[in-house]
Amino acid sequence: MGIFGALTTSVAGLRANSYALENISGNIANSQTTAFKRIDTSFMDIIPDTGANAQLAGSVNAGSRSTNTVAGSVQAAAVSTYMAINGEGFFAVQKPGSFSDNNPAFDGVNRYTRRGDFSLDKNGYLVNGAGYYLQGVPIDPTTGNPSGSVPQVLRFQNDFLPSQATTRIDYRANIASYPLTTKHDTSVPGSELLRPADFISNPRILGTPATPYSNTAVTGNERNDFQTIPQPISTGTLLSSTSGTNSLPAGFADGDTLVLKTITGGVTTTNTLSFYTGAAPAPVAGTTFIDLATATVGSLLTTIDGLTGAAAPASSVSATGAITLNSGVANDFTLAAGSSASAVAAFQALGFTGTVTGIRGGGGTSGTGVVIGSDNQAFLDESISGGTSTAYDGNGAPVALQFRWAKVESATQGGTDTWNLFYQVNPGATGTSIAWQNVGTDFKFGTNGQMQPVIGQITLTGLTVAGTSLGNVTMAFGTGGLTQFADTNGNTQVNLLQQDGYAAGQLQSVSVSNEGRVVGSYSNGRNIDLAEVTVATFNGADFLKRIDGGAFEVTNESGEALYGKGGNISGSSLESSNTDIADEFTKLIVTQQAYSANTKVITTANTMVQDLLNVMR
Repeated sequence: MGIFGALTTSVAGLRANSYALENISGNIANSQTTAFKRIDTSFMDIIPDTGANAQLAGSVNAGSRSTNTVAGSVQAAAVSTYMAINGEGFFAVQKPGSFSDNNPAFDGVNRYTRRGDFSLDKNGYLVNGAGYYLQGVPIDPTTGNPSGSVPQVLRFQNDFLPSQATTRIDYRANIASYPLTTKHDTSVPGSELLRPADFISNPRILGTPATPYSNTAVTGNERNDFQTIPQPISTGTLLSSTSGTNSLPAGFADGDTLVLKTITGGVTTTNTLSFYTGAAPAPVAGTTFIDLATATVGSLLTTIDGLTGAAAPASSVSATGAITLNSGVANDFTLAAGSSASAVAAFQALGFTGTVTGIRGGGGTSGTGVVIGSDNQAFLDESISGGTSTAYDGNGAPVALQFRWAKVESATQGGTDTWNLFYQVNPGATGTSIAWQNVGTDFKFGTNGQMQPVIGQITLTGLTVAGTSLGNVTMAFGTGGLTQFADTNGNTQVNLLQQDGYAAGQLQSVSVSNEGRVVGSYSNGRNIDLAEVTVATFNGADFLKRIDGGAFEVTNESGEALYGKGGNISGSSLESSNTDIADEFTKLIVTQQAYSANTKVITTANTMVQDLLNVMR
């Protein structure tokens, strides 16, 4: 071969380095192209067949080496439909063969790309910056699972999402162990409870037996009299004050009053006990006059019992000087001192301050399971809010579903902490029409604040709100969804109140989740999984055929596409080019030097040929 062989080899070297330079220039040019995969250059020596002692370095050939499996860095993007693959795999795409009336007609050939800058076009297709249309598998709206396994071109149009009636309500809450209702009074045991006697129609669970009225005793503080050596007050203690005698240390004075109110059936009657000295005043309706010349603690208690109807047991004074007032079974009562300072002081000398309240136990009709319109205010005063949610009927019409909790028994009253749950039926109910419905379940809680027994779910049968029927709705609490712990606000802390119904809605936008699903956002506030993006892998990914726009086609060497084993998809992200500018510049320098060296060989060979020609001259 000799000199001319050297010339030929150098030309091959120039050609190979030119090829490498072309790849380097393409890599640098696409350093900012989304998901671009650089092309490296492989040099291969070509050795002629010669004897063992005549072997040559040989010529050179250049070929491309793909980096299809080398990922670029993933960067966050502001567009919700952009996506990137973390790990192996390619997006399955198609490209239109033609357009008809501005609608694409696809050629049916699957291509694959890592370029994930997809945006929704006017026809509802997800198209990337190179014009490739995304493929995936639609999601079954009923099951939420992919409907099939064969990818198809995805299209999302502004269709309406059909309405769905409410069939299930998930509810989690902590109910205050002591509810701060409008009628609660921490000094009055049981005032926090729903009291059937305050209702025309007992709202307890249907069939709950009526409870007879029972007496409530209210005991004051122990007090001593005004003797030189004080002794506990007794029924014989005078209501006026005289030092050194069995009288109140701070007695009543002429004109002082006590105000006694009796309540039954929602009707309040006010009686004024007026103390006097001297001549008896003229009778006044609603006023009972008490002569301080003879009045004692015992006579005062007899007068009070006569007005309250507390026949037995009678109000009394203990041996230690503590007065006990009894409500009896005829009326509830309140007793308070008048406005004068001496009346307030005398009331305190009896062992009482503020307003004394005696509320009878029991009462009311048997349980009807509903709150009627005329009882609505009493119910609101004796219950606490349980949260509000919007539910939907079969046509997607919204209704406001309100809940309230009422405590009906208390462990401090000798029973078990028990609650009833109600939902509002008719916000405008009056008279005997139903305002609230009892769900028909006693929710009982132990000392640990947990339900005993656990009630996982109930069914609201024939749920109707403001004339709109929702049918049977399941209300699920879970095993520990309801608790009863102390709450400083005395309210229900609702942690979850979620229902599964919704109105019809129109598709407004789509986005891609990190689970690789296309999510549609509808005008009714619902976010629905519409499709699952297909990720394809190949046994020989580096042997895919590269085509325009960062896409690839299948070859015999790459093998067919495999689905279900690819990497994870990141929504609102893009994969960068895997070109490293610094590395390409380094290769550029090496290539340039190699190219120059080959030209030097040609120059030397040319000189040698000239010398040979000169010999012949």
